[in-house]
Amino acid sequence: MDYKFFTQKNTKYTSQNQPIPGRETEMIWGRSGGYMFDVGIWEMLRRCLLVGTAQSTYYAGKQELTADFIDILQQAIAKNPDRVAQEIVYASDGRAINNSAPILALVLLSMGETPAAKSAFLRVFPQVVRTGSHFYEWLSYTKSMRGFGKIVREVGNQWLQNPDVKGLAYQLLKYQQRHGFSHRDALRLFHVKPPTTDHQLLYNWVVKGWSELPTEIPSQALAQVWWYEWLKRNPQGSKTAIAQGRLTHEMAAPIGKMDKKAWQLLFNDMPIGAMLRNLGSLTELGVLSPRETKNLDRVEAVLNSSQHLRQGRIHPIDVLKALKTYQSGGNLGRGKKTWQPVPRIVDILEKALELAFDVVEPTGKVFMHAVDVSGSMSYYSVSSMGLTCCEIATTMALVTAKAEKNYMIRGFADDFRDLKITAKDSFSSALKKASEQNFGATDASVAYDWMIQHRFKADVVCFWTDSESWAGSKHPSQALQEYRQKVNPKVKAVYVTLTPYQISLVDPHDPNSWDFAGFDPGIPRLIQMLAAGDV
Repeated sequence: MDYKFFTQKNTKYTSQNQPIPGRETEMIWGRSGGYMFDVGIWEMLRRCLLVGTAQSTYYAGKQELTADFIDILQQAIAKNPDRVAQEIVYASDGRAINNSAPILALVLLSMGETPAAKSAFLRVFPQVVRTGSHFYEWLSYTKSMRGFGKIVREVGNQWLQNPDVKGLAYQLLKYQQRHGFSHRDALRLFHVKPPTTDHQLLYNWVVKGWSELPTEIPSQALAQVWWYEWLKRNPQGSKTAIAQGRLTHEMAAPIGKMDKKAWQLLFNDMPIGAMLRNLGSLTELGVLSPRETKNLDRVEAVLNSSQHLRQGRIHPIDVLKALKTYQSGGNLGRGKKTWQPVPRIVDILEKALELAFDVVEPTGKVFMHAVDVSGSMSYYSVSSMGLTCCEIATTMALVTAKAEKNYMIRGFADDFRDLKITAKDSFSSALKKASEQNFGATDASVAYDWMIQHRFKADVVCFWTDSESWAGSKHPSQALQEYRQKVNPKVKAVYVTLTPYQISLVDPHDPNSWDFAGFDPGIPRLIQMLAAGDV
């Protein structure tokens, strides 16, 4: 027995629970106990905006994550408020999992101390706060964090004085109260002056209502309001009000008598977002069934259209939630409705999920997709739907694999596992396979070790992970260097981080490694472009 194990230390590799010698200032201690590279404020900001921090992760609670988000935001606003504004708009434009993080960031931007921050806030406000729901969420955060000063009153007035009175009436009718605010509250808070007669009529309805229904529609801009009020007085007339007034289900359902025919009328003009959320209800009501082939054709035409998905800002995670919820027959989520899933709708949702991501033509390159299936990835990213980080990682990896011909998908934890997933798998079957192997410690370097051992020559290695790698005897960046020396010196490495942490497995000095943030639907396309050398 001797002490060579201690005196003859390995100088080539560094355990992941220690910083790489000479790189200490570039690395930070992760919550898992491993050392990773500091991703910097701008990448961290993008992660927080895209992923959000309102959901706890395996390693951190939502309070801690959001405190980090606020701190990063304040630093970024002080450095470059215009860039912050650009990041907020980028995330809000259908790339973030929802609009809450961009709205919160918008409030912080309005609190910036410089004129540039105020100017940036004013410029991007209408691009982020697009609906009545967004408006009241913004009001709620503003009330809690800063109060209603001059700049807030300015944008509040502008939103409520929208020159498109018909569009404004639609928003005020559809979202009559949210987040502790009503339309009446907002008009009184901002002392809004009506710029036109139609605005005056609309504001009067918001504040006072109509004690008596006008005998005629007072203005085409208020046609929906008139039919809504008519339905309140004639609840048996839902079908007439829906057909004539083009009322949405949010307007008609709370006040009218709703039967299958009424829901059929709603379905005929239902926007893509509402359709996606109501597939289960429509199936329960019989509007969607194997025999209702015309209705199924419309679902397919809407949900399997890339154009409709883009225009509706439908995020892939929304489609994934819809797929899991619909397949469950009502056993997921908080609803009490149950239904028998229609197989064709499941197929449509599978296709919609693929279309919701951006991809290009196959590049002909060889891809290795390394999906993090360690225990930390079993934590819910969307808890109400039982949707885990591992499932989201698998979905994004499979979309990217389906766009290519030459690929392999494996899972890493403390070993590199065959998940038995191929491009022929449905998303449902792939999620099931990955979830069955979702356990173990985290060591991202095992992917490179396996590829070295098996001489697997990849052009691009894609990691889908929370970036908390702590259990290995060498850092992933060191394992990548070894792979380049022994197998492919030109390999490119991409790490897609699915949690709002300030850590990265990418060596910032490596020009052929990239770190991308979160659930951005454009990531598969960007990976393909990197593989082809187009960026």
